Amino acid sequence: MNDKGASELLVDGLDAAYGASQVLFGVKLEVERGETLALMGRNGAGKSTTFKAIAGLLPPRAGRVMVRGHDVAGQKPYRIARAGIAYVPEDRQVFPEHSVEENLEIAEREGVGGREWNRARAFEMFPMLQPLRGRMAGRLSGGEQQMLTIARSLMGNPAVLLLDEPSEGLAPLIVQQIGALIRRLRELGTTIILAEQNSRFCLAVATRVAVIDKGAVVWRGDVAQFRADPDVQARYLQV
Repeated sequence: MNDKGASELLVDGLDAAYGASQVLFGVKLEVERGETLALMGRNGAGKSTTFKAIAGLLPPRAGRVMVRGHDVAGQKPYRIARAGIAYVPEDRQVFPEHSVEENLEIAEREGVGGREWNRARAFEMFPMLQPLRGRMAGRLSGGEQQMLTIARSLMGNPAVLLLDEPSEGLAPLIVQQIGALIRRLRELGTTIILAEQNSRFCLAVATRVAVIDKGAVVWRGDVAQFRADPDVQARYLQV
């Protein structure tokens, strides 16, 4: 399953619920190595819940989560992380009382992607963080924290990077920088699933699109197909 063209992540028939309320209904996603898949949908459609179910923060009721051919559905979050899933939540969650460099050091380890990522490479890829390496993460701006959280997630050398609303609440210049970073990561072969409200941002960085509505994936295709289908955009994305 490691060859180019094979699935890095296959989600099949994923159901999840909060208590008695079911919120995901047979979600199916597939992403190959080096792709950036945009998971798009309105607020409350199930984007973040899908990520939490994949990452093990919300144990699924049914379905498979295959990471490079291994089913990790329902395992503890730390086991899923070790299997190759890196999750960047929308609220960032840095370690505020630790420095930028310590945040990276905490996460640094060999993963399913080998040892491609380390602190030196992170500071090279995220030059904004270089002069801040000794600053406490809690004193960073929102954009700096977002960059740090993405960099920290890469330190585990994952198979797949889940980015939940990475542009939310950030200044336009920072959003542009994050978009450029995602495109650069894709060029390096990083596999990414991006959940976003900002459709313009999504379509500028993604290779394929999956649309989720009321907890189910209702459309799949490449970016060109999505752009050419205004009915889908009007039906599932416009408020």
